Amino acid sequence: MTGSSLVAAAASSLVSARAEAPIRYPDPHVISVSKAFDKYRISSAAIELIATGMRWAEGPAWCGGGNYLMWSDIPNDRQMRWLQDDSHVSVLRHPCGYSNGNTFDWQGRLLSCEHQTRRVVRYEHDGTVTVLAETYNGKPFNAPNDITVHPNGSIWFTDPGYGQLVVYEGGRHPLELKEAVYRIDPDGKLEKLVEDLYKPNGICFSPDYRKLYICDTGATHYPEAPKNIRVYDVVDERRLTNGREFISTQLPGKGAGLADGMRADKDGNIWAGCGWVGEGYDGVHVFSPQGERIGLILLPEVPANLCFGGPRRNRLFVAASQSIYSLYVEAQGAHNC
Repeated sequence: MTGSSLVAAAASSLVSARAEAPIRYPDPHVISVSKAFDKYRISSAAIELIATGMRWAEGPAWCGGGNYLMWSDIPNDRQMRWLQDDSHVSVLRHPCGYSNGNTFDWQGRLLSCEHQTRRVVRYEHDGTVTVLAETYNGKPFNAPNDITVHPNGSIWFTDPGYGQLVVYEGGRHPLELKEAVYRIDPDGKLEKLVEDLYKPNGICFSPDYRKLYICDTGATHYPEAPKNIRVYDVVDERRLTNGREFISTQLPGKGAGLADGMRADKDGNIWAGCGWVGEGYDGVHVFSPQGERIGLILLPEVPANLCFGGPRRNRLFVAASQSIYSLYVEAQGAHNC
């Protein structure tokens, strides 16, 4: 059976509520499009619904020190927390500036991109908030979206402006800056890196930090925009060069969909949340370092961002519309943050 036939067969049996009944192993919604994905599948692991009740879940981040997953529920202006010890779900922070993307820095401090305040902030260990960036050349950011950190202490983030397009996700204001990607150095210096994307969204480094991947979701507003993930070479840990298409999100016979957020595993594969692909095809699409789609994890809701977590970083967590899903895989996240 071909990869596309496997996808179609699994899509036809996709259930809408994973918690209602056990799933017979192996989970038919975890699909090897290529044999290269077989080694990452676990036959005795199924997709789990671990939390629901959000309006639009985004920005999952794993806190190793606290052994918990946190994420944003943007329209509800709150950050949520799921404890691995007993699966307890609670509100971590409210209000939170309608935060979107989150990550933890190398000192274990939470970094968040806020829509409403149009800034990047850091939550210190004593609970105080440090504003890391809120303007560029005297103009407010559009609405910082996703964020990642480099071992040298610099912070890299995207600014597509989605949080200022509707009141529902933070506000409605004109965008004063070209959509772009920025870097904040440890000394606080801010630098624009690239502005050649329509709507730079999800962002992650390769395992060796020599490449930076960025999802372009510009097709949501620009008909001529490609639906793809771009990749750049990282030079001297500071600059981006040689920007090019890494992968098109086009799925043969279906709509192109949009890659929102992503993470790399230790082998250099890119795990991306791809939504609006078509009925039964929304989920996590896994691409090899060479840009080949090798695996699919189908979900009953449109996914946004994702992360690896758990003590061994071998548990995939996906923020998908109203819910959070998880799946143990035989892959490990490339980075702690």
